[in-house]
Amino acid sequence: MSQPIEKPHPFKIWMLAIRPKTLPAAMGPVVVGTSLAVGDSVFAFLPALAALLVSLLLQIGSNLANDVFDFKKGKDTEERTGPLRVTQAGLLTPRQVMSGMGVVFVLAFILGIYLTWVGGWVILALGIAAIVSAVAYTGGPFPLGYHGLGELFVFIFFGPVAVCGTYYVQAGNVSPAAWWASLPVGFLITAILVVNNYRDLPQDKKTGKKTLAVRLGPTGARLEFYLLLAASFAVPLVMWQQGIASARILCAWLSLPFVLPLIHDIRTKKGRPLNATLAGTARLSLIYSIFFSAGYFFEKLM
Repeated sequence: MSQPIEKPHPFKIWMLAIRPKTLPAAMGPVVVGTSLAVGDSVFAFLPALAALLVSLLLQIGSNLANDVFDFKKGKDTEERTGPLRVTQAGLLTPRQVMSGMGVVFVLAFILGIYLTWVGGWVILALGIAAIVSAVAYTGGPFPLGYHGLGELFVFIFFGPVAVCGTYYVQAGNVSPAAWWASLPVGFLITAILVVNNYRDLPQDKKTGKKTLAVRLGPTGARLEFYLLLAASFAVPLVMWQQGIASARILCAWLSLPFVLPLIHDIRTKKGRPLNATLAGTARLSLIYSIFFSAGYFFEKLM
């Protein structure tokens, strides 16, 4: 008689649902926005910390929303090649995941109230829009990710909104450098989504999920990935040439060695092996953000 499969510990199940490997994507924009604030001598610890926690909570909430709504819409099947989804695997019920998602978004909203007190009603409006978009990516009557709009909203909320919002709650305004800095961060985090959708392209096409990768096809999705990486490394050069930052901003290019393996992967791998590429792209977004921030920070110190 076969032995029953032992169910993982609840903590491990929830960690699978949260997907910690995606969290660097939430940290990068706050690192950049805060580093610019430090360089401009407008750093404020509590708003920066609150912005970081809100960003992490929004990422976690989005992960939980994707887990449960993809399952409810029948998009997660046994053919799935991405990381384990706890709802599809039967480790948590849809109600449990929905409850967890609700708790996470409530916590984000509570911290958002503090940031609203610091930065004004524009911060509240952006926070509500971010929560709605996180849910609407796979949920609701018009799921953004199912209609090829995922990349646009990821870029907006993980680029300009996250970086400039982090800077704004500390400085009370948005500098030109913050606007420019938000672009490469948004490009790289969008590239994470491109890898995700490229990996899932065959299954998404079969289930009618019309992501941008499905619409563009494999070649177009790979080209999108290359262009996002190229654009992210072009921005520091433009900032230097336009006098927005000194040549030290090119410290961001120190993350270039992490790019080549990703390009090789996207050219040669398909399906499950791209999970490592997904994690690598998330890691690149954080490493790039750290080097970019260091360049701007040391420019201001010298």
